[in-house]
Amino acid sequence: MSAPRILIVDDEADLRELIEITLLKMGLDVDSADSLAMARDHLAAREYALVLTDMRLPDGMGIELVREVSSTWRNTPIAVITAFGSADNAVAALKAGAFDYVSKPVALDQLRQMVQSALRTSQPAMAAREPQGGARAGSPLIGESAAMHDLRAQIARLARSMAPVAITGESGSGKELAARDIHARSARADKPFVAVNCGAIPENLMEAEFFGYRKGAFTGATEDRDGFFQAANGGTLLLDEVADLPLAMQVKLLRAIQERKVRKVGATAEEPVDVRIISATHQDLAACVEKGRFRQDLFYRLNVIELKLPPLRERRDDIGLLADAILRKLMPAGERPTLAPAALGTLQSYHFPGNVRELENILERALAFANDGLIEVADLGIKPGALEAMPPAQEHADADGQAARATAPPADIADQARAGIHPAGEAAPPVQAPAVPTAAGGAAGVDDLPASLPDHLDQVERDIIRRALARTNYNRTQAAELLGISFRQLRYRMQRLSIQEPD
Repeated sequence: MSAPRILIVDDEADLRELIEITLLKMGLDVDSADSLAMARDHLAAREYALVLTDMRLPDGMGIELVREVSSTWRNTPIAVITAFGSADNAVAALKAGAFDYVSKPVALDQLRQMVQSALRTSQPAMAAREPQGGARAGSPLIGESAAMHDLRAQIARLARSMAPVAITGESGSGKELAARDIHARSARADKPFVAVNCGAIPENLMEAEFFGYRKGAFTGATEDRDGFFQAANGGTLLLDEVADLPLAMQVKLLRAIQERKVRKVGATAEEPVDVRIISATHQDLAACVEKGRFRQDLFYRLNVIELKLPPLRERRDDIGLLADAILRKLMPAGERPTLAPAALGTLQSYHFPGNVRELENILERALAFANDGLIEVADLGIKPGALEAMPPAQEHADADGQAARATAPPADIADQARAGIHPAGEAAPPVQAPAVPTAAGGAAGVDDLPASLPDHLDQVERDIIRRALARTNYNRTQAAELLGISFRQLRYRMQRLSIQEPD
């Protein structure tokens, strides 16, 4: 098998020769070009595992080549060489699709690390991690909605780059899960992933926690210790809630990201680190910059590529899948909790200000109140006033092609009663659903929606139970058998729905 081939594009003969010698010693094959035109000829003639280009060339700018390679040779990573202090050029190149960058004067150890990362990215094994559509077995991001398919596709593309990613989204929407997925799909998957909550570290300890310290640097420093950057060396560092960083620490963080070097507290020399930075926040960083709470230069360094996570209320179709996965995680092996259809309908009409994290909390609490593993509406503890109307996505077409409103059935007993069946297999008298009150107080038509879905479902269930009790002369044991539920479940439903026996 032939060695991977690298294309170097630079008009400085001395620098080009230095890079060639370094790559040849790594066992790689090398082609060189001193202009954009020559680089295009090489790219048209053969495939490369990596293209490394200077930003300024005699016949144009290297960023032109970045755009061409990113669009035409999508499986070929391209990195850029930037002049010292040209942070804006590096950011522009990363936004245009560059895999990574190195600064002049080129540090050979940094160059070797970048090349090794690029080679892992361009290997066939890397492509196998990214199935069509962006989905991947074992992905922590659950959902089949269009928003989630798009999100997974974006993550698959971001995983091939070393560019900093800024993940935005509401609290509880899964920002850390997205960061872990980017890391797991990247060439750094076998290296450390370190997540840091920037708002949970005392300000006077931040520098030591991020960069480490030497023995004797301060009282209590009894031994040398690595910081977060050293712990994540070769891998990914997630800066969660990055907007909470104090301004003094933002300056030091900016230097570490730009120079890719850190100095431990109490040390005199800097040490290189190879870390991909992913930041996450539920705040609007641009607004924080305008208010003077966040440095503009650090914002541009972190916000090279933005990944926005959708809130749960914008992907209600995924609630059923999420609830099923959460319940499987919460219940012991072998037990299968069930979410009643009415309870699922209630969840799908809830706003979820806390997103997926709140859904998990609601289900964990509901399991504690559920009877026989069946989660009902009352077990969720969601107040009717917090619910919204069901979204238009709940509409479907019936066999005649006419639009019909799909409202979640209130419970299994309501399904059986409406179908005219009870557990003994006997025909039951048809149950007429009560008229749905509208906001104006009149009866709603067939195509109208109830003013409150939970209240409507409760009324349907209340009417069915009362019919069963009336038929059995209020013998609750017989009524429970008639409805196909246990005596305990009937008693619970009667208490919840305030159904009293006649005097």
